[in-house]
Amino acid sequence: MRCFLGLSIVGFRANLPASMKRFFLLLAFLTCGFCLQAQEAPAPGPSAPASTIPDDASRVAVLGYHDFSETAKETAMRIHTSKFRKQMETIRQLGITVISLEDFLAWKRGEKSIPEKSILLTFDDGWKSVYTDAFPILKEFGYPFTLYLYKEYLDCGGKSLSSSMVQEMLKTGASIGSHSVSHPYPHVFKSYYKKGADAYDAFLRKEMGESKRFLESQFGMKVATYAYPGGYYTEEMLPLAKEFGYTELFTVIPGKVKRSTADITMPRYMILGNYDKVFELATTFREGRSSGSTGPLAVISQPTPCPVSPESGAIINTRLPEISADLSKVADIDTSKLVMKISGFGEVPANFDSNTGKFSWKVNRRLRQPTCQVSVTWKNTAGKAPENPLRWSFQIDRSSAYLPDEEK
Repeated sequence: MRCFLGLSIVGFRANLPASMKRFFLLLAFLTCGFCLQAQEAPAPGPSAPASTIPDDASRVAVLGYHDFSETAKETAMRIHTSKFRKQMETIRQLGITVISLEDFLAWKRGEKSIPEKSILLTFDDGWKSVYTDAFPILKEFGYPFTLYLYKEYLDCGGKSLSSSMVQEMLKTGASIGSHSVSHPYPHVFKSYYKKGADAYDAFLRKEMGESKRFLESQFGMKVATYAYPGGYYTEEMLPLAKEFGYTELFTVIPGKVKRSTADITMPRYMILGNYDKVFELATTFREGRSSGSTGPLAVISQPTPCPVSPESGAIINTRLPEISADLSKVADIDTSKLVMKISGFGEVPANFDSNTGKFSWKVNRRLRQPTCQVSVTWKNTAGKAPENPLRWSFQIDRSSAYLPDEEK
């Protein structure tokens, strides 16, 4: 059975350099390798058409989580509870708004505006640890979230959620969506596909239709979204989704959602416990100008754990600044592993002053974009990287671009 995610990444990134292609293929494998075990299957459907509603400047990163534990080993599906809390804190520090599913859907329909940088939090399957570990943190931060439940993993005891737990979370503003009846793996799709069109149609109708009816009856609310188990789908599922009244269907392909993104193939960043890069990618937004904006681009001031220059959110009047981070308060740095990356330049030859703890680089080619993003990463002497890299952005006053060279 062929993995749809892998095929999509190859096609989507066909025009990238080989190194970037390899990265996205690795990300695809890490994201869905635990749930897609495939060799041959019904061919995935064609690319879905984009929405006809005009796009705006807003972008949404949809984050997908599974299981939580502070003591068990982290895996692709399981993340340490303390790391999850740090991720929620990072979202707040970055000034990114966490929106509800209802606001997300209204925005997609063109009925509501949302912040230009937004996050939608989703939790797949129905693990009990969402209630015991994640829910208290989500309440602390006041973040709305959505549960994607599959029928056969509800009220099973053990590690599964109970209906009463779900009801309690719904009372605090959580939403629910369908994740099928049995969470079928690709080999199950294959077996029903081989039985013929009627058998395959009946199988899909049960997984997509019965799950929706069950959840609506059980919790007394409309279910309008569906998360493809493992991100896998075939073209036969698309008309059924419309028939059953699903308006948005989510894959496991990473990427930001635009208002114009196709409703039946919505991207999601599946946050992995054993690969932190996905969360970093999900919370990194390319700066953009609102469609009706005529003034300077506003930069979100992102709190940084270390002093930086130019400061986060600052507007500077030179296109050749010195960019620096004061790491004097950071203990146990392997200075040979210090890396500074700057948008438009990539990794730069920054210098570390062991006397002051200053890590800096003087820009040697004029910054051309209105916004400059910077990241500084390192490892300690044991080879461990910090859980949250140092990232910030600042703005260049566009009028400085017209100053004589000697004044810039």
